[in-house]
Amino acid sequence: MNRNLWLLALAQGLFLTNNVSFIAINGLVGLQLAPVGWMATLPVMGYVVGGALSTQLVAKSQQRWGRRGSFLLGLWVALASALLAAVSVWQQSFAGLVLATVVAGYYSANGQLYRFAAAELCEPSVRERAVSLVMAGGLLGAVVGPNLANHSKGWVSTPFVGAYLALALVALLGLGVVAQIAFPEPVTSGPGAADEGRPLREIMAQPIFIVAALAASLGYGVMNLLMAATPLAMQVCGLPFADTAWVLEWHVIGMFAPGFVTGHLIQRFGVMRIMGLGVALNLACIGVALAGTDVAHFTVALFLLGVGWNFLFTGSTTLALQAYRPSEKNRAQGAINFFMFATMAVTSFASGALVTTQGWAWLNWGSLVPVLLTGAALAWMGLRRQAAGLSSTGV
Repeated sequence: MNRNLWLLALAQGLFLTNNVSFIAINGLVGLQLAPVGWMATLPVMGYVVGGALSTQLVAKSQQRWGRRGSFLLGLWVALASALLAAVSVWQQSFAGLVLATVVAGYYSANGQLYRFAAAELCEPSVRERAVSLVMAGGLLGAVVGPNLANHSKGWVSTPFVGAYLALALVALLGLGVVAQIAFPEPVTSGPGAADEGRPLREIMAQPIFIVAALAASLGYGVMNLLMAATPLAMQVCGLPFADTAWVLEWHVIGMFAPGFVTGHLIQRFGVMRIMGLGVALNLACIGVALAGTDVAHFTVALFLLGVGWNFLFTGSTTLALQAYRPSEKNRAQGAINFFMFATMAVTSFASGALVTTQGWAWLNWGSLVPVLLTGAALAWMGLRRQAAGLSSTGV
């Protein structure tokens, strides 16, 4: 653990402050501005669609300018998109808001690589803990994000314009933090510079890559499906925005507080067991959500969802690190993030459409499908390992 890792963890926290604030307000602002109710989460969907469309651009920028240059570019985009969103809401432009969130997706595609960069800032023997620590930085987003949205939404006369202006300030702070991190220089000359590695199709055909990409995509997809719909569902239940901010705060605490121990748990019990526990926690979340719709049910369900996501996402990142060589990292990481963002785009749209037309209960029943599919993928991986004579408790 070193200074660069702690700074990257802080950058992760600022990144999640942006993410959580977007989730907390985009659906509500969308509901105010959208021509019809089912389009309310299009601004949330725009954020992840923008991320999906940006994955290859980010991979190329990482290859050309390295981690530091690409991350700084992403933060400048975050600043510009926050200002565009503020202007769009002030002018009551739904199309402008959706455009701003699509542009902000470039920052999201950059920020999703912070966890991979963590493994490059430490010794190989502790990379699981490094990834886990940087992800734990998201705790800052858990505390700051919902409260920032709640307290800044009334800064100006038009509701929520102030929240987007606050996110512009967060982006400026992020620029100062990332500028202080000493990332390894990209290899542009000398041995290995011309080695492009295996074709992407060959990398993606590996069972370990398939399971890592599937767990990351579906784990994030389920989390996004339920989290994006929560503000709308709580509003339908007559609960105030302050309660929504409280629920989202505990949800993001669940997402990132385990980061201080998840790496140790993976090293001790094995990545497959920890990912399996993540699936079990997702099932528990759905059970609690179906049991009632008061603040306590929303809080417990979303907290369990967050912890389950942490185990799945940290585990899938650990698996992915073993699916590619250093010269292949940009393409492989870009592919994983593309699948993840594409899944999130579908779930962002589905969350708004389902919760406004079918209700919160049917949304939870539907989320069982990707959760069970993730469990099946992990079981398949475990059977393959047993057939190869390896322990199912390690990588």
